[in-house]
Amino acid sequence: MATLLARNAHVLVTMDGQRREIAGGGLFARDGMIEAVGPSETLPATADRVIDLSGRVVLPGLVNAHHHLDQTLTRNLPAAQERNLFRWLRAHYRLWAARTPEASRTATLVGLAELALSGCTTAFDHAYVFRNGCRVDDQIAAAREIGLRFMVSRGSMSLGESRGGLPPDDCVEAEDAILADCERVIAAYHDPRPGARLQIALAPCSPFSVSAELMRESAAMARRHGVRLHTHLAETVDEERYTLERFGKRPVAYMEELGWLGPDVWFAHAVHVNAHEIACFAGSGAGVCHCPCSNMRLASGIAPVRAYRAAGVKVGLGVDGSASNDGNHLLAEARQAMLLARLRIALRPPEGPDTTLSTSDPSRDGEWMSAREALELATLGGAAVLGRADIGALEPGRCADFFALRLDDLAFAGGLSDPVAATVFCGPHRADLTVVGGEVIVAEGRLATLDLPAVIAEHNRHAARLAALAQ
Repeated sequence: MATLLARNAHVLVTMDGQRREIAGGGLFARDGMIEAVGPSETLPATADRVIDLSGRVVLPGLVNAHHHLDQTLTRNLPAAQERNLFRWLRAHYRLWAARTPEASRTATLVGLAELALSGCTTAFDHAYVFRNGCRVDDQIAAAREIGLRFMVSRGSMSLGESRGGLPPDDCVEAEDAILADCERVIAAYHDPRPGARLQIALAPCSPFSVSAELMRESAAMARRHGVRLHTHLAETVDEERYTLERFGKRPVAYMEELGWLGPDVWFAHAVHVNAHEIACFAGSGAGVCHCPCSNMRLASGIAPVRAYRAAGVKVGLGVDGSASNDGNHLLAEARQAMLLARLRIALRPPEGPDTTLSTSDPSRDGEWMSAREALELATLGGAAVLGRADIGALEPGRCADFFALRLDDLAFAGGLSDPVAATVFCGPHRADLTVVGGEVIVAEGRLATLDLPAVIAEHNRHAARLAALAQ
């Protein structure tokens, strides 16, 4: 039974029920699970592996609740740099369908490597384009190489242009084949136990790329097998217009009709919602993954994160696809979430006869998202939307997933009066150490599990082939 002792942190952020921040703190873990957290002098004196965290701020591993790892192959594509969601998707669909299993491997490794270097220890990948011999098994094998905790969807697109959907017909799959492969992947890979390294979700892509029948069948299958459900929802006004014209309902009402509101469901984006729809999420237990950089990049809007949290809706963070973000830095995403929540206050229409709105009004300060709230979204929030009670905090019974940042880094200079808030305000940063289940994934700011230069070179060759197809 392998043991790990991490000690002497300048400050250890627990995210436990008391939100303790322990000066000189540390943790003791056995077989990847935490047994004790507290001041270092209260912990066992020895372990199979001892890590000195002096001069570092230590936080629970970040949880990325929405991603498309294959999109690292097509980030910064010139043909899609100035397009909104629907036009952006049309520029990419056939490129994603043209990737190979080998390209999927390098895309997954590159995306997860960037995430690990930003302090992420658990990532969800919304894979939904399976053509040209690609399978979700490609992403799973790559995630095992790098060592992050992984949840992945056997996602799907079945509604091509000829049937009223957005994707080209040659980029979608037959629904019988989709459902059969969903059954296969769940049986082969899903691990429901606490501490699981790999879990499966079912994730039809969106209301404009799958049929109502596939949405219903996917929900029924997921609930038979006890796996979670995920899809994009209410990301743009174009999507709202699509569901109103095609189904006579707004996106959230359409999900309710399909049986897609429940505690086992979380939605990506959920930008364009009203107060009634926020209440529907809260009442059903459905969660939301906020993707601030992607929503800005595609001019989709600003999700009402503070309203969600006030209503009791579970909210996590995602970097989203690398082609709508162009990076995979989850700590930077937490900073952007904080800043966007503040901007939303300034953009809100004023109430009453006064047509001015001062965001410096002390009476409004309670509405401002704090750095610690942003960190909570990236840790406990992500764990909640993924249905994981074993990650997101550093306390006994949870996984030994954490990362550390050096406080002598240039980015922290002058910001040490509050080192915890500085991880958000003064970011982004590169993790000095990232640990998943007691295993070191990043050491001294470098990936410890992969020959990264070789992967990058291969990845760039695959990306160049796809970029040439876009000409």
